[in-house]
Amino acid sequence: MTVVLIFLAALWILGRVLRAPVRQRVVAMAAVWLASGLALAILPVDTGLRQALGGDLRVWAAVSVLGLLGAGYFVALQRLRGKAPTASPPVTSGKFSPEELDRYARHIMLREIGGPGQKALKAAKVLVIGAGGLGSPALLYLAAAGVGVIGVMDADTVDASNLQRQIIHKDQGIGLPKVQSAQEAMKALNPHVEVRPYQRRFDAETAPVLEEYDLILDGSDNFDTRYLVNREAARAGKPLISAAITQWEGQISLYDSAHGTPCYECIFPERPAPGLVPTCAEAGVAAPLPGVIGAMMAMEAVKHLTGAGLTLRGRLLIHDALYAETRVIALTKREDCAVCGVKH
Repeated sequence: MTVVLIFLAALWILGRVLRAPVRQRVVAMAAVWLASGLALAILPVDTGLRQALGGDLRVWAAVSVLGLLGAGYFVALQRLRGKAPTASPPVTSGKFSPEELDRYARHIMLREIGGPGQKALKAAKVLVIGAGGLGSPALLYLAAAGVGVIGVMDADTVDASNLQRQIIHKDQGIGLPKVQSAQEAMKALNPHVEVRPYQRRFDAETAPVLEEYDLILDGSDNFDTRYLVNREAARAGKPLISAAITQWEGQISLYDSAHGTPCYECIFPERPAPGLVPTCAEAGVAAPLPGVIGAMMAMEAVKHLTGAGLTLRGRLLIHDALYAETRVIALTKREDCAVCGVKH
């Protein structure tokens, strides 16, 4: 039996030297062990090979049972470790940990962002309203970019029909609150950011939460919420990145009435008539479209927070995915705007 065990140890070491996969090494060792057991079972008692293998089949069987028990314990331990929640690294302010420096190296290399810009992202607090089609890519990219605190507000739960375009959610998450599903995905992507989930609708009662954030992203799917978010953001003096999509087309702008730009209601003073602008549920939407516009929302957020480039402040970008056309139009503030005008 000792000879067999020494041979198995040598076989394991040789496989490691040759960089053979663990699975292959285990299979080879199991084959040798089973062959030795078979030899013990069929060879005559007085043969030299049987004596070299240990001579007694009962000893072989006992060692096999012990080995199986040990292997079972190891597998169970590994599964438990896999299910156990890992501790997230602390979200520190100001200085970057070595892991963060490595993570954000490509940002820091950019002249327009650099170290100061990445510090601004780390110190920023951004609230995203809606964890659906637009919110999904925006939330993922904000987390990946290293925005220090990300709030996500949504009252819905994950539905199978969402998964065609809402890439932050998974099939296993069907039935979970969207904010919980989004939080898990963001923390899995970047454990260095803080995520604050709000499982509720944005309304007059929840509006005061805007005061806690530096920038608001609105990816909601109904006009009532869009107008309310715009009104409350203007009242709180918070810049607002608002976007909308339908079928093949999307639009996005950065509204910052506290610094002289038009607000959302300056451009769209009245809600469209019922049925004139159908929702995605009513008219459908191309799966990658919210990814395109949602990523633009995150890009505008990064530029606004770091001061890089030219943002969409005072400009409206319209993207037609069906014909691959994008155009940008200038926006004009209305003095009689009911939200931000001087005459309201």
